[in-house]
Amino acid sequence: MAADDAAVRLAAELASGLAGETVDHRFKALPPDALGLTVGELAAARRNLFTGGFTTPVLALAAEPLAHNLDLLEHYAEQHGLAFAPHGKTSMSPQLFARQLERGAWGITAAVPHQVRVYRAFGIRRIFLANEVVDAAALRWIAGELAADPEFRLIVYVDSVRGAELMDEALAGAGASRPLEVVVELGAGEGARTGVRTEAECAAVADAVAASAHLRLVGVAGYEGEVPKADEERVRAWLRRLVALARDFDAAGRFAGAGEIVVSAGGSAWFDTVAEVFAEIPELSAPVLKLLRSGAYVSHDDGHYRRLTPFNRVPAEGALQPAFRLWAQVVSRPSGEQAFVNAGKRDAAHDLDLPEAQVVRDGRTGEIRPAEGITVTGLSDQHGWLRTAPDADLEVGDWVGMGLSHPCTAFDKWQLIPVVEQDGTVTDYIRTFF
Repeated sequence: MAADDAAVRLAAELASGLAGETVDHRFKALPPDALGLTVGELAAARRNLFTGGFTTPVLALAAEPLAHNLDLLEHYAEQHGLAFAPHGKTSMSPQLFARQLERGAWGITAAVPHQVRVYRAFGIRRIFLANEVVDAAALRWIAGELAADPEFRLIVYVDSVRGAELMDEALAGAGASRPLEVVVELGAGEGARTGVRTEAECAAVADAVAASAHLRLVGVAGYEGEVPKADEERVRAWLRRLVALARDFDAAGRFAGAGEIVVSAGGSAWFDTVAEVFAEIPELSAPVLKLLRSGAYVSHDDGHYRRLTPFNRVPAEGALQPAFRLWAQVVSRPSGEQAFVNAGKRDAAHDLDLPEAQVVRDGRTGEIRPAEGITVTGLSDQHGWLRTAPDADLEVGDWVGMGLSHPCTAFDKWQLIPVVEQDGTVTDYIRTFF
């Protein structure tokens, strides 16, 4: 079930309002002579990333791969009978949320209450919160949102009896008028992240939910990316445990009163296995919402997810395209084996892999060539360390275009990201809220 048309229109309308923000010192790399323009006016000027006054370092989001990736996952979800709630914490961008909803997304996934607040400010009506919430202040706010908007649907993890008790206490204290929908989180195994470890403990948590006047059990969920020593066999086995838990809960009448039963999983590394196992879900007492939550696909990457994308295993389904490129300028060339660019930890994702030098834009001619013999070996706060082969063609003033790994920690370093067409024309700016 995709988001309804009214919800899509509302999210698009509110996201479009970001074009009215003023360009100023808050936003890295934007042209200094654009000060005082609105973001929409700057986008309408269609400046060139390289000659239009942008300063380095500058992160660019490629327009064509971005559109391709959005379309591909829309098609994938449709083909496999999955509802889609992409994880918004990857980008925290209302404009991208709106584009995902336009492409049939059921809603957007969050990880913490702050993210839910951002989503609500931009009109998102269906949110899956993939975490247990025990913060009384956050739960009071949630109770207010549910009371104020009958169209708002929020589904939250629960993974402990104590968590269920704390939720119930806070919601009761807030005078909650609608029950909060919850799904029991099945842990991915011993030593994994959050989640209930055994089926018996899952039943105890479900009993605690049933004893609450302010919670309603609607399904089960988890994250297969945390399966220890994950491979297809282990991930498939855990997903089948999740499906069996839903079946057993349903047989025990634990979903009585739920209009649909939610079964949810799916990061960006194993969504093919999620689709395979979710296709095996038997008929239950109510319709099943098979909810996929992959989020990193929007920009994809040049490291972590490039290696792990399910499309490597099922190439007939298509291929995601890396959409990020970080441009930095060579500011020091102290030796024939070493160079430094002016982008570092403050600018580049580096939690999993270092950036990958891909191309060089000649500082004299503007010609773009492959970054042959150039390797990123480290990052300081504001410098990138490059090792250069003896024949590497690189000098001070050249621009180095680098691919990034793990988009989740790229978006959060840039609050306004130029969207760039293949010829360098900047056509839009993506606003983020971290």
